Amino acid sequence: MCKTKGLDISEASDMELEPSSDSSMESSDSEVEISEAENEAAETVQEEEEEEESEDEVIKAIKRECERKNDHPPVINCEDFITDISFHPGSDILAVANIVGDVMFYKYSNEENSLQNTLELHTKACRDIEFSLDGERLFSTSKDRTIMLSDVETGKLIKFYEDAHEVPVYSLTVIDENVFATGDDDGTVKLWDTRQNDRPVYKTKRNDDYISDMVTNESRKYLLCSSGDGSLTTIDLEKRAIYMQSEDHDDELTCLGLFRTETKLLAGSGKGKLYLYNWDEFGLFSDAFPGPKAAINALIPITENIVVTAGEDGNLRATHLFPHRHLGIVGQHDISVECVDICNNGTFIASSGHNNEIKFWNVQYFETIEKVSQKHKKHERKKELANNLPSSKVKNNAEFFSDMA
Repeated sequence: MCKTKGLDISEASDMELEPSSDSSMESSDSEVEISEAENEAAETVQEEEEEEESEDEVIKAIKRECERKNDHPPVINCEDFITDISFHPGSDILAVANIVGDVMFYKYSNEENSLQNTLELHTKACRDIEFSLDGERLFSTSKDRTIMLSDVETGKLIKFYEDAHEVPVYSLTVIDENVFATGDDDGTVKLWDTRQNDRPVYKTKRNDDYISDMVTNESRKYLLCSSGDGSLTTIDLEKRAIYMQSEDHDDELTCLGLFRTETKLLAGSGKGKLYLYNWDEFGLFSDAFPGPKAAINALIPITENIVVTAGEDGNLRATHLFPHRHLGIVGQHDISVECVDICNNGTFIASSGHNNEIKFWNVQYFETIEKVSQKHKKHERKKELANNLPSSKVKNNAEFFSDMA
């Protein structure tokens, strides 16, 4: 029997009007839950705002890197394999030789590069190109054994040497306004005078392998010739006779450069070493610097103390010579770098690799690190070789995020 049916009407009314203690507790719990939810929502919003703010800092840092003013010309992509590059000595022109025998002239700037002219010169691969000292003529050599002199402005052929060598010509260097030298695949070196007929004024063969590079200094007394047989041959230009031949190295010599106001000669090698010679003492190197154990295909002097080498591993590396210390990576290609040159005002260098592209690297920052007080420590060599310099496309993490701390 239900107890409610036995109550008085007035009692029943009083029961309906007075809230029970259970109902009051339920209302209080609800208010607490709403308050906690609001706090949680506020905390979530705050966390999201902090996260967004943090993400903004990362994005800002990346944008700052991407939006930095371009300090070098853009990449030049070519259809054919690039065999050599050469900067004009006075104008913003880069000459590019390729495997089909053509030479292209590009006008370069930080904003864009434009093809100015294409000279179809040789029937086979163009091996080496050099501008005359005044920049008015272009010298070119080829696998087809010919040498050509072309007018830079008009593109017209000035002089043609047919069957200049018995085998393909590998290298060329301009000595003065009239005399230039060439070296071939068999180790023969020839001197030419543009005022004479089409025959060389001097010829010698002291090497058993290709002549990889040739240089002379401002006095033009000696011509230094590096060879794939690992030796350095010195020719007396005044007497037109052999002056000296060095001892053989255990690896090929691939490239040459002059330093310390042309009192030091530096040679790159196929095993990644750099050999240093004192001027007029070319019989034996005075010092040898170990590198990354990848062949050095080319090198270019940047200052009196700093050299940039182009490696078979795809890296361009800077090395300080006096005292010796690896400074780091200037830039990189996906595969082997074959050629490197520096522009007429020294602002940037250009390099080409096996992927038919030419990249530019701003190297002005070397002016601030010209002097190095100590040579490298042996245990830091790997770290120095892997260091990325400001021109590199790869940034060191600590450097990239330094402004976010």
